[in-house]
Amino acid sequence: MTGLQQSEQIYLDNNSTTPIADVAIETIEACWNSRLANPASQHQTGQVSSRILNRVRELVLNLLDASATKFPADKLIWTGCGTEANNLILFGRCLDERGRIRPGNLVISGIEHPSVTLAAQQLQRLGVELRIAQADSNGVVSLDDLNQLVDEATLAVSVMLANNETGVIQPLQSVSKLCRDRNVFCHTDAVQAIGKIEVSFEALGVDALTFAPHKFHGPVGIAGLLLKSDASLQPRLMGGFQQEGLRPGTENIALAAGAAAAMHWYFTDRNRHESKLRSMRNEFESLVTKAIPAALVIGKDVSRLPNTSCIAFPGVDRQEMVLAADMAGVACSTGSACASGSSDPSPVLQNMGLSPAVIDSALRFSFGLFNSLDDATESARRISLAHSKLQSRSHD
Repeated sequence: MTGLQQSEQIYLDNNSTTPIADVAIETIEACWNSRLANPASQHQTGQVSSRILNRVRELVLNLLDASATKFPADKLIWTGCGTEANNLILFGRCLDERGRIRPGNLVISGIEHPSVTLAAQQLQRLGVELRIAQADSNGVVSLDDLNQLVDEATLAVSVMLANNETGVIQPLQSVSKLCRDRNVFCHTDAVQAIGKIEVSFEALGVDALTFAPHKFHGPVGIAGLLLKSDASLQPRLMGGFQQEGLRPGTENIALAAGAAAAMHWYFTDRNRHESKLRSMRNEFESLVTKAIPAALVIGKDVSRLPNTSCIAFPGVDRQEMVLAADMAGVACSTGSACASGSSDPSPVLQNMGLSPAVIDSALRFSFGLFNSLDDATESARRISLAHSKLQSRSHD
């Protein structure tokens, strides 16, 4: 087992959050130790802080292939988390300058993260017509559905780039083209994609993109929203002029710098990192399905994130299985961490039309760069043993 002991937990819940990288910690500490000032202040120390924040913003824009130098440049709005960024987009597009609901409809997919789904449902209660595109059994959103749902009255379309539960990558370039052809605003929640696959804001062709650094070994407590230079949005918060008034409040320079450092660290060796993630996931899936023939890898026939494995164990309750895995020393989840306290079936898997036996037994395993191939091998062994014990108990 190459040093792993049974009592040591193997962390396979990186889609929930990732351990922070040393380079991000060092960058954050350096900012704190330098006693940076408010970047909105006009004195020299404030202007130094402002220049640092601008350099960080330009680095992130360049890494994500957004325009940092043309006039007007694409925008990077810092928020407190991905949930805030997604809410800012949906409410910012569906409300007018007086805070009233704009006439029209909102289109999302049925596999979105709760920060999109629940925000959209709240807007529906306030009077926005909500339209939901279905996904197929592999977890790919239907372009035919979107083609039927999106029209000239659509206020915004929001389709995630990669699903947080299944890892399935969505056809965003086709989605954005459909929106452009109808002059409709297009947003993608790319929180799970960045740090796992190549992401180009320019190539995707969307108007807005959400990312969260704690998903790629950056700090918790900060997220980003990329906006095309001509994108219009109503703010959700009032109280200042920072970030063009779209997200007022003093920017957290240290966390922004830490986020950029983690992103740069990942991107400078992206191919090797992605290869490592894919190797671990593939080894894990191979061993689990060999030991448990009934196990079903969801979305295995389509493009997925290299780190994510959603596996159903028909005949075993998912809640019991995740607890058994935890007792065996493997940290995994039953779906989105934002819904982990719920015992309800996954809306994502339900939207895909999967059978109750699959939905009720599905777990998510997500690898990170701090995992190893030994982790994949040992966690597969532990999961197989946990499954065997649960089956034996159910037959007693």
